[in-house]
Amino acid sequence: MTAEPVTPPDTAPADAAPADAETADASRSAADAPATAAAPIAAPRPSDAASVARRLEAILLVVDEPQSLVSLAAAVGAPVPAVRHAVEALVADYDGETGGPVRGFELREVGGGWRLYVREEHDDVVSEFVNTQAPSRLSQAALETLAVIAYKQPVTRGQVASIRAVNVDSVVRTLLARGLITEVFTDPDTGAIHYGTTDQLLVHLGINSLDELPHISPLLDDGADGFDGEVLK
Repeated sequence: MTAEPVTPPDTAPADAAPADAETADASRSAADAPATAAAPIAAPRPSDAASVARRLEAILLVVDEPQSLVSLAAAVGAPVPAVRHAVEALVADYDGETGGPVRGFELREVGGGWRLYVREEHDDVVSEFVNTQAPSRLSQAALETLAVIAYKQPVTRGQVASIRAVNVDSVVRTLLARGLITEVFTDPDTGAIHYGTTDQLLVHLGINSLDELPHISPLLDDGADGFDGEVLK
């Protein structure tokens, strides 16, 4: 009886085991690696005309100085042409040209910028209301700001803030509301509003003109007796 030949079992190549080990190690490394958090993506703002106009109104309600179309476009996140179209639509709406009533305020271009203003025919009503609601005494900050404007006029809000080394936005609004200062003119290049005092201030001070204001130099310390505190070098 002849024995049948025995076929040897298949064997893997010598380099197969290392390759499988490397693959397993790579898989484990990928699984153990910390997941990278995806950077948050800001949701795009709506670009339709109505949405741009609403955002534009919100900005215009809080600005104190006329804003250029470029500044408004940056603030509302819309292209300049879209903002220009929205401004024109708001002007027409406020003026009653779209079938609605004429508003008590208007969107007006001044010095190359846009800002909301009370309509001229309502100035008396607003002034009377503000004067009856305002307190009789001014704060120390308001008095100091008023003094700077009185002596340096015409002067911008930024110049007053630089002299006083503090923000004066709210104080200037108070003085405007009280009728003690007024907008004299707007710089055509920068759009900055220059402020000056009104005749009402002269009445409160009991003088006829600004020439009767006391000279400020004698009121300042000339340093002849030294200054309190240490001098910073």
